[in-house]
Parts: sequence; C-alpha cells; structure tokens
Amino acid sequence: MEPLIRLRNLERYYETPHGRTYVLRRIDLDIRRGEFVTIMGPSGAGKSTLLHILGLLDEGWHGEYVLDGRPVHELSRKQRTLLHREAIGFVFQRYHLLDDLTVYENLDLPLSYQGVARAERQARVADALDRFRIVAKRDLYPNQLSGGQQQLVAIARAVIGRPSVILADEPTGNLHSAQGEEIMELFRQLNDEGVTLVQVTHSEANAAYGHRIVRLLDGWIADP
Repeated sequence: MEPLIRLRNLERYYETPHGRTYVLRRIDLDIRRGEFVTIMGPSGAGKSTLLHILGLLDEGWHGEYVLDGRPVHELSRKQRTLLHREAIGFVFQRYHLLDDLTVYENLDLPLSYQGVARAERQARVADALDRFRIVAKRDLYPNQLSGGQQQLVAIARAVIGRPSVILADEPTGNLHSAQGEEIMELFRQLNDEGVTLVQVTHSEANAAYGHRIVRLLDGWIADP
C-alpha cells in the first residue's frame, strides 16, 4: 500500500552571502496511514520546519513530497492551498484560534472554507462540541478559556474537516502536566480510530504515545 506521506530527497535551505545554509538535508521519509509518528531532536534540528513543509505552510523547499497520492512538488500555490484545506489538520503550541470568533465560529470556519453545506456544518460542529466536551463553551471567545480548553478547541478544529493527517507542533508546550496528559490521551484515542498523526515534541513522555520516533540532527534524519 502506498504511504500516506512520501518524502524523497527533501531539502530546505537559505541563500546567504557565504553560500547555502541548510535547515533540512536529503530527507527520505514514509508515513503510513494510521501511524502516529513523533519527530524529535535538539533545538535548531529542523523539526518545526519539516512539520510546516508537511502541512503545506512552507513553500521554499526542494525535492519530492507526495501526500495521499498527490505530488505536492508539482502543484501550483493555489492547488497546494486547496490541498491544505482538504487534507491537513494543524495543531499549534499557541493554539492559533481567531480571537474575535466564538468557539462555535472557530470550528465552523474551516468547514466553510471547504464549501461544506450549512446544515452539514451545523451537524459537524455540534458533534465536535459534544465529543470534546466543550458544549458549554460554544459561545465564549478564546480569551475566556483556559489554555487546556483552547487546545481542545484547536484539536476539534483540526479534526472537524476530516483531514488525511493531523500535524501537531509541541501541542502540550503551554499546558501544565495534567492538561498535557489529557491532550495526549485524546491524540491516542483519535489515532486508535484510524487518524494519522505526526507530532513534534521535546517530551519523551509524549513520544511514548506514538508508534515510532524520527530523530533529526542538524537537518538530517539520524534515526528514521
């Protein structure tokens, strides 16, 4: 079976007066459907850069990237934007909720971008509010929520569009330990249901929730 994600000879670098400065070097990586993969490494190893490339948030890379059978390296910017909306759910360390929208509106927005009909959007948002136990928060704004509650909303937003893969960048970095464990248990439950997950973390405890670890060192895969 074809992997959900296939990277071949992927590189990211910046041109400087002294030559190229590489952030990622010759990355070859396959991620299967239903896997829970953790990317680890020291600061500056290229972890977040790799995750942003996977999430189609960084365009300045070279090499081959195939996502769910689609050759990202051959797509136009518009096509990549559409693919991002359809196939990627992203969970950030700092939540990235829209402060001027309620919880309900933050969950509805990605579905409207996908062109989902209003009745279907309402049903999916209602299901997400119930599943993530945030029904009582539906009309609140992000600044009225705790960090853990904001991250729950962020995960619900990432899942609601039924993406091919969820990418999480230090998802518990701003949370205390009990909140972090709740988030990681939620990720494990989603993965048990067949959701493909890729997380960047410094936490060995968080990494233990996944199936395997990809270690980066100075932009290279040290331990695929």
